[in-house]
Amino acid sequence: MDIRVFTKESVVEIDGVKYHHHPNGGGMVAETAQVADSAYVGPFAKICGCAKIHGDAWVHGNAWVFGNAEVFGNAEVFSNARVFGNAKVYGDAKVFGFASVYGDAMVCGYAEVSGTAEVCGSAKLSGITKVSEDTRISGDVEMGAVA
Repeated sequence: MDIRVFTKESVVEIDGVKYHHHPNGGGMVAETAQVADSAYVGPFAKICGCAKIHGDAWVHGNAWVFGNAEVFGNAEVFSNARVFGNAKVYGDAKVFGFASVYGDAMVCGYAEVSGTAEVCGSAKLSGITKVSEDTRISGDVEMGAVA
């Protein structure tokens, strides 16, 4: 699919917040969010609140990143995943399926969160850690070597 964005002007307003299409992928970005031109935001993805997407990060599929969450480096959030609160996903980490990462959680390195898994609280996943299905990692938990 070849997406061409012809304007950075606002195209819609939702609850008083204006959104524009991201030039790299065409996804919706709130005026309150910060998204680097180097990042990819797919046509059905949504970046809201004060979320930050930078580096070569990818957000696509029906994924949403919102609140004060950050996705950066080569990280990827896709399918129907949600990253929100003060969560950080970075490095080469992946969050996908119907997974959620929220609170003050961190997912980094080559860690993967998938299925309907939840990583929340102050949990930290790194290395090659994989969390899937209906697993919930919460609180002050560290899995892998935290960077």
